[in-house]
This record gives sequence, structure tokens and C-alpha cells, in this order.
Amino acid sequence: QVQLMESGGGSVQAGGSLTLSCAASGTIFSINAMGWYRQAPGKQRELVATVTSSGSITSADSMKGRFTISKVNTKKTVYLRMNSLKPEDTAVYLCWFKVRTSIAAIPYEYWGQGTQVTVSA
Repeated sequence: QVQLMESGGGSVQAGGSLTLSCAASGTIFSINAMGWYRQAPGKQRELVATVTSSGSITSADSMKGRFTISKVNTKKTVYLRMNSLKPEDTAVYLCWFKVRTSIAAIPYEYWGQGTQVTVSA
């Protein structure tokens, strides 16, 4: 089993910054990719940014230049630095890992419980 522990959410005024972190623990053989999604009230879950084990990044166009994803492999941790936050960035941010739990296992996706980010005007 794999557990994801998120931290760093909170409330901030528009233009402010926050850094989210998510650490994976448990039975992990290898990590294929990790990243962040978000879901605002009444809206579908959307990609924020993901990074593969080799460092390839995929991110949403609306957040490029403001949000930066990074990782520390040895800590099994992914970070999301969010700058120039806007009220429309208000959402629950969910951590995501794609993990193999053994050499014979296929990659499986795991989700964190989510951390609230609220940006006021």
C-alpha cells in the first residue's frame, strides 16, 4: 500500500505565493511519475503539472510561468511552487503518484486526500 501526505495549502491574497508538498510512503519499488491536479467547486478535476522519473514535465498552459513543479527522488516528494496566485486558482489541490509496488507489478495511480488553496481578491 502507498500513502501520500500533502502539506502547504492555506489562504492567501491575490498575488501571493504558496508551496505545496507531497511525500509518498509505503511499499514503493519505483515511481513512474508524480504531480498535482486540482478541483474547484462545481468543476472537473484538471491537470496542474506532472513530472516523470526522468524529469519530463507536463503542465497546464494557464499555470505556466506562475507554477513550478519539482521533485526530490530520494525523499519521494513532489513540490508545487505557486506564484502570482489568482482567485480562480482557488481549489482543492490533489497530489498524484504513479507507482510500481514491486518489480512484477504494473504501475498504479495513487491520490492524496487534497489540500485546500483559497485565494482572495
